[in-house]
Amino acid sequence: MSVLQEYFDPSHQLVRDSVRRFVEREILPHVAEWEEAEEFPRELYRKAGAAGILGIGYPEQLGGSHEGDLFAKVAASEELMRCGSGGLVAGLCSLDIGLPPVLKWAKPALRERIVPPVLEGEKIMALAVTEPSGGSDVARLKTRAVRDGEYYRVTGSKTFITSGVRADYYSVAVRTGGEGFGGVSLLLIEKGTPGFTVGRKLKKMGWWASDTAELFFDDCKVPVDNLIGVENAGFACIMANFQSERLALAVMANMTAQLALDESLKWAREREAFGKPIGKFQVLKHRLAEMATQLEVSREFTYRQAAKMSAGKSVIKEISMAKNFATDISDRIVYDAVQIMGGMGFMRESLVERLYRDNRILSIGGGTREVMNEIISKQMGL
Repeated sequence: MSVLQEYFDPSHQLVRDSVRRFVEREILPHVAEWEEAEEFPRELYRKAGAAGILGIGYPEQLGGSHEGDLFAKVAASEELMRCGSGGLVAGLCSLDIGLPPVLKWAKPALRERIVPPVLEGEKIMALAVTEPSGGSDVARLKTRAVRDGEYYRVTGSKTFITSGVRADYYSVAVRTGGEGFGGVSLLLIEKGTPGFTVGRKLKKMGWWASDTAELFFDDCKVPVDNLIGVENAGFACIMANFQSERLALAVMANMTAQLALDESLKWAREREAFGKPIGKFQVLKHRLAEMATQLEVSREFTYRQAAKMSAGKSVIKEISMAKNFATDISDRIVYDAVQIMGGMGFMRESLVERLYRDNRILSIGGGTREVMNEIISKQMGL
């Protein structure tokens, strides 16, 4: 039994086929242009919503499909990544980090108002946790929300927010209580709320096609009904959300590595030196064999953690390991891919050049590599 047969059933293959056709039809013909423009049309969200892609993994009664089917989500994510633009995938799928807290812990009225238009692609969702003063240390966030009758008054700022410019809804981490993780809450804040402004669009090394922004809250008045979960219990919601985000980043890393390996193999078969294809030289054959082996191990380990998550098991340690391992492997493979392709690997017209740039964020986002090692060591009792 192959790895794919072990984890994916025929319904997942239908998801793959559908998403792959969408990518071939709606994204691949334009992706190079969108990368250079550093954005993609908002209409793509609506098209992805109409195709049912945004709703994969969400409840049918709210407009989704394959509720709770983690491998349907993995299959869709892998096929989206075949467009070769991590930034586009990050932007198009920012709902997958912003929406789950609303789905799981918001009041029914808020959930029923927010979720359907996001899954339809009519509205865009973002998660706002990182602050200028710190990123991975969520327990020390400074954005303050003070209760004032039926409202919270929010003051502070966020940065490096994916879909920050164009989002309509934001799940925002705020401090409603004292210092530490026990004083953190989540609020749903809508664009256009008085006191809330979106700052400049940030320029990045990679993920060019995603918009990334600073957010500012100046005595921003947010209804108490927009509280997600229980006041001062937001840290646990954020941490639970991080587990899914880290799985998604591991999948992205593995697919980044797969695309780089595919390009390397194609180049090794076609490029000639000293009268024969370069793939016939032992040094390159062995390097490609090692790249393929590393990727296969990483992918299998990632799938295994997804299977455990699907079974309701806690994988705090293992998903941190999977993210670190997958991003380490993608680091090596994109580096080797550029080296194998030589000068062409350094050209903007080359897919591996983009993969090389886009890959760098994967060991930083969702908790840095160093923070993952802290989590792993704590889980080991250290």
